[in-house]
Amino acid sequence: MDTFQKLAPFIQDYIYRERWDNLRDIQVGACDVIFNTDDNLLLSSGTASGKTEAAFLPVLTKLVEEPSKSLGVLYISPLKALINDQFNRLEGLLQESRIPVTKWHGDASRSDKNKLLKNPQGIMQTTPESLEAMLMHRKSEAIKLFSDLKYIIIDEVHYFMSEDRGAQLLCILERIQKLTNNVPVRIGLSATLGDYALAEKWLNSGTNRNCQTPLFNSEKRSLRLSLQHFFVKYNSEKKEDKEMMRHYYDYLYASTFGKKCILFSNSKAEVEESIANIKKIAMENKTDNVYLVHHGNISASFREYAEKKMKKSALPIVTGATLTLELGIDLGELERIVQTGSPLSVSSFVQRLGRTGRRGNPSEMWFVFREDMGKADEEFYKAINWSFLMCIAMIQLYLEEKWIEPIPQKKLPYGILYHQTMSMMVSAGEISPALLAQNMLSLSLFKEISQQDYKKMLEFLVEIQQLEVTENKGLLIGAKGEVEVNHFEFYTVFETPKEYSVKFHSEEIGTVQEPFPIGERFALAGRTWETMDIDKEAGIIFVKEIKGISTNNWSSDGKYTVYTKITQKIKELLVNDTVYKYLGESASERLAEIRRVARNADITNEMVVKIDDDTFGIFPFLGTREFVTLSYALIAFGFDNQCYYDKGMPLCIFVKEHSKAAIEDVLRKIKTEPLDKNQFKLSDEIQIKGKFNAFIPKELLKKQYIEDFLDVEGLKKGLGGGKC
Repeated sequence: MDTFQKLAPFIQDYIYRERWDNLRDIQVGACDVIFNTDDNLLLSSGTASGKTEAAFLPVLTKLVEEPSKSLGVLYISPLKALINDQFNRLEGLLQESRIPVTKWHGDASRSDKNKLLKNPQGIMQTTPESLEAMLMHRKSEAIKLFSDLKYIIIDEVHYFMSEDRGAQLLCILERIQKLTNNVPVRIGLSATLGDYALAEKWLNSGTNRNCQTPLFNSEKRSLRLSLQHFFVKYNSEKKEDKEMMRHYYDYLYASTFGKKCILFSNSKAEVEESIANIKKIAMENKTDNVYLVHHGNISASFREYAEKKMKKSALPIVTGATLTLELGIDLGELERIVQTGSPLSVSSFVQRLGRTGRRGNPSEMWFVFREDMGKADEEFYKAINWSFLMCIAMIQLYLEEKWIEPIPQKKLPYGILYHQTMSMMVSAGEISPALLAQNMLSLSLFKEISQQDYKKMLEFLVEIQQLEVTENKGLLIGAKGEVEVNHFEFYTVFETPKEYSVKFHSEEIGTVQEPFPIGERFALAGRTWETMDIDKEAGIIFVKEIKGISTNNWSSDGKYTVYTKITQKIKELLVNDTVYKYLGESASERLAEIRRVARNADITNEMVVKIDDDTFGIFPFLGTREFVTLSYALIAFGFDNQCYYDKGMPLCIFVKEHSKAAIEDVLRKIKTEPLDKNQFKLSDEIQIKGKFNAFIPKELLKKQYIEDFLDVEGLKKGLGGGKC
């Protein structure tokens, strides 16, 4: 019997109605795993390749054949918008199945939730935060809902793997398993995975199941890539400098004109700036205003409006966006992606590129760089546009090797351990330290954390009144802990800065991070506003819309992890003379100029180069973790140093008062002699960024930093290819 015949009749009818010619390979592979095994399933293929259907076709068939006594399927997404999008897609598939689908998140209908609680069945679509709230405050209802849960479908697995939300999700799923004594099959979906083995391990966490990833020859898409470069002068009132900036915006206007496309930037401020300037040019040219904005500080209604317009409009429309439109929301047939500057990862590049090229059309992505004209006396390493090089390196790594960053799991997630401890305490009430430790440390995410370290954490939490000890030597949530767990932001494990709501009459526009004074102008949602009044206590700014262009800024730590694979590729770009076909004339000229600067400085041949009379620079072309490890290793050998980054990219390490020969000698020792990162001299204040660091003893934060952020093995391997 072929795969189609095994599907439920209502699904066969759906396939006929939709006039599918055949099932895709990924759908056949998914059916084979679900129908014939009890293994977990990982589905990894490009955007719009049929992953969602591949998961639901066999799962719904099994659900009809073997009905669940509770909810049958739990679908988990990182975004409410993605839930809404998938909800609409599933409605057609489930039209005749009588399998209900219920959205369960903060914006979902209360009546629908109550209906599900009375009669748990079908599919629930939710987020990790909504599940967290349920386990904390509705444990008995959670048991009822999930007692016979068959399948858990996790969308955008690569996103969850790289974020604390993914660690939170794994804990939640395991806690549900323990409550129900039931281990559902997990199905992970992703468009961008570099290492299937890591993703399979993540998906299997706490299930004692194997995981299968069907391999198939994915449909080959032709690519159209372009990279253009513009020199500009920032904040200059000179006519010629303004003209240079205008040329840049004219190009953005022309590259998006008449297209249905997304204009991606890495910052919200740049999104607002670009759209405002393009709209101005469109007005001058008397062309239609088809420009929208989509980012995390825009109100939900504005974002939903942009998503609907992009999906339903057959006409040209341009939306400026950050990573909020990078994930898999269906936006219809996009003709082009335009990216200002470099994506922050190969994964991000691939995800954005995959937004185009559906129905046999080429995937098309245009990169546009603007660069402030440097000073003649600027140091050579500042005269090199490193993000420009990083962009080319990432493109080449994907074109040549299909390489995407691996996502290793952190070993000592103390912040998540605090969060899950407090979450469990809410639902458990008084509990003995031994039973609490047994419950927490048996979760697979915390398998590397010792009982001794957990005891130190609990003692610290008692000391700072997050917990308190009862007369029976049990633990309860303390006075300050009550404040923490009763705040609505506790459900999230990511930090959210204080923001002010921006309102035009009764309409919510979005949020900003500072209360702009009365009379001051700022940009938001692709428009310019002027502050009319401020209610600081309520956190509201009342505005009126005005003409003209303004700016806005959102704070960011600017930190991201660069991999050695990328920095080594950058070095390769500097060494060779290859001219890449997708580079425009000005971009090719800029690359040639950068190569001349690098070769004159000899950083492609010598790792240690002279900066000034008493300073040498080490240019190791290492990734972030290996670069930081090298800095600490140098200190361990008595070489104080200073790390230099260029827009988040690790670039060079400055060493003073040592000769070149001495520095080269210590680099050889670092490369060849044993190194113990636990002996490195780290400040007690050092820590990995985390929302709950204030509740973790500094000793443990330091231990976490050493374990999860320093890489001696990677350092030695990275130094092995260079001349010292």
